[in-house]
Amino acid sequence: MVADSAKQRGIPVIAVAHKGETVPELAEKVDEITWIGLGQFGHLISAFKSKGVKHVLMAGAITKTTMFSDVRPDLKGLAVLGKLLIFHDDDILRTVARELEKEGITVVSSTTYLPELLAPCGCLTRRKPRKEELEDIEFGWMVAKELGRLDIGHCVVIRRKTILAVEAIEGTNKTILRGGELAKERAVVVKVCKPSQDLRFDLPAVGLDTVKVMKTVNATVLAIEAGKTLIFDREEMIDLADAHGIAIVSR
Repeated sequence: MVADSAKQRGIPVIAVAHKGETVPELAEKVDEITWIGLGQFGHLISAFKSKGVKHVLMAGAITKTTMFSDVRPDLKGLAVLGKLLIFHDDDILRTVARELEKEGITVVSSTTYLPELLAPCGCLTRRKPRKEELEDIEFGWMVAKELGRLDIGHCVVIRRKTILAVEAIEGTNKTILRGGELAKERAVVVKVCKPSQDLRFDLPAVGLDTVKVMKTVNATVLAIEAGKTLIFDREEMIDLADAHGIAIVSR
């Protein structure tokens, strides 16, 4: 999506993609592509500098659990890893951004070419949350912000002001499944931006798959942060939510 939008604006796109993580179809959307392994930061810098790239953005996702098995850093990658205090998302991405900027490469916002993906403010579905669900949203919001402050995750699952699941390395969908199974029904899912989030990258994201997972565990409310959450497949997501009585609130 980013590549298509940039190309429509007449901007040439040079991609550095991660083997086993980036979808192969990206190669058909860009002018040039270089495939690297996770942690091969020297290769990444060389690929960009050889093409005169001055501005980059980070789009897509890396499976977090691969850090335990598939990271084989080059020398530059080892140097970057040595500067990390903790292996959490923000620390890793901020360190990568700083190292790129030392090389004269500026990291811009991931929404530069897709501002329409940012969540608008308001209730996006026909159904609005009930009083009890609104109370769960307020409680979950406070807990999720604290979770984000510690740079652990974006998402919590609540029912009756009880935290049933918090997101860690497993990701949002598995968090919803775990919390939803404990709730049995009517779980409230809250996903927020971290208080110290660098808005250039790693914004929380929801989409059609999020609602599909909620439907399987009879969760009834999704609350997200307006202007700081990416929504993919928005129309389809809202249609599915409406069909199953799920409320989606952006605040």
